[in-house]
Amino acid sequence: MPDSAQDQVHDVVILGGGSGGYAAALRAADLGLTVALVERDKLGGTCLHRGCIPTKALLHAAEVAESARESEQFGVRATFESVDMDGVNKYKDKIVGRLYKGLQGLVSSKAIDFVAGEGRLVSPDTVEVGGRRLTGRHVVLGTGSHARSLPGLEIGGRIMTSNQALQLDTVPGRVVVLGGGVIGVEFASVWRSFGAEVTIVEALPRLVPAEDEACSKALERAFRKRRIAFKTGVRFAGATQSESSVTVTLESGETLEADILLVAVGRGPNASGFGYEEVGVRMDRGFVLTDERLRTSVPGVYAVGDIVPGLQLAHRGFQQGIFVAEDIAGLDPAPIDESGIPRVTYSDPEVASVGLTEAQARREHGDDAVQTYEYNLGSNGKSQILGTTGFVKLVRVKDGPVVGVHMVGARIGEQIGEAQLIVNWEAFPEEVAQLVHAHPTQNEGLGEAHLALAGKPLHTHA
Repeated sequence: MPDSAQDQVHDVVILGGGSGGYAAALRAADLGLTVALVERDKLGGTCLHRGCIPTKALLHAAEVAESARESEQFGVRATFESVDMDGVNKYKDKIVGRLYKGLQGLVSSKAIDFVAGEGRLVSPDTVEVGGRRLTGRHVVLGTGSHARSLPGLEIGGRIMTSNQALQLDTVPGRVVVLGGGVIGVEFASVWRSFGAEVTIVEALPRLVPAEDEACSKALERAFRKRRIAFKTGVRFAGATQSESSVTVTLESGETLEADILLVAVGRGPNASGFGYEEVGVRMDRGFVLTDERLRTSVPGVYAVGDIVPGLQLAHRGFQQGIFVAEDIAGLDPAPIDESGIPRVTYSDPEVASVGLTEAQARREHGDDAVQTYEYNLGSNGKSQILGTTGFVKLVRVKDGPVVGVHMVGARIGEQIGEAQLIVNWEAFPEEVAQLVHAHPTQNEGLGEAHLALAGKPLHTHA
């Protein structure tokens, strides 16, 4: 309870103003709850300021650069001169600034008590910020994540994470990217389009190892064609830097010289130092543990976003924030199905997926109960117009629903909307095959794949 009469009791106190926290705040306010939202940095968190939005702005600038280089194949004679990183950064920062201003306006319009400062959970119902105590009937923890490094690998100078890479004012000539996951391949794609020589080092056997193996192979083929080098199944041993370069050593003894080493080995939870464990919140390896309704081990305390084990995606945190607000308001929302969360890697080409990979489906349902189909985008008119290759791969349970959709191709991430509906609504191929898909669009690829899997292929062979 509050220590004094001047302390206000809120229905919800939210610690962290990233995707999960601000979504919880906005939805709770819409439902008539009184809300306090605490953020030590900028409203919008990593996604808006150091993640999703700025990196995708860089990727679009990279796409423009590639379009200029390749314009003649489309009958347009354009000349590519150089990449002006000052101009690229101004473009990127303008987008971030506009979205940030809009989000600030949204929060203020909802009469949310926004408190800037370092918050700490001091009891199951109280967050302290700079000497002020905010008491809530419910508390939501959403303190996000940070860029990881490896033991003994100090970030600084020419060794950097995505945070520093987003602030570069020049295009590096040579880059080693440590990590072939989403962040690593996206930055590799950007820098290659900007003209850098890029080598990715990944300890696991393939790039984007969390994706379906077919997607990994397709991305690797595309990267070879783009002359993006990669070494998979190799382990990092160490790195040293001088004023002019960085030397990366692998466990095999091989060394790689570069101007920059990007450390892209994933993100860790920001859950230490906030008083969680002291209050009794159960944790594991730095993550906050919750049940399917995102309730922690402490009654009345919820957790959302990257501090909860699972996919570290902004839209996951966003949806979790909405879910928690509705749960607190007594609406009894359905738990979020983690396997139904869409995933997109915005490299060139893009990789988009939702549901189970083929390997996961075979483990869950058995080899004999799983059927797959790949529709090649070479048969798709819009893909040919865009000059992209790739595929739509479906994974279904025999005589049952589609449980996974996996796609590779330029701009293919835009098709994930229908794909997630197919998987989450447990649609049968025969049902999707009845839908009319606009021509000419890449969306037809989804329709064609389902036509084929339903036993009536049109622009392809069954």
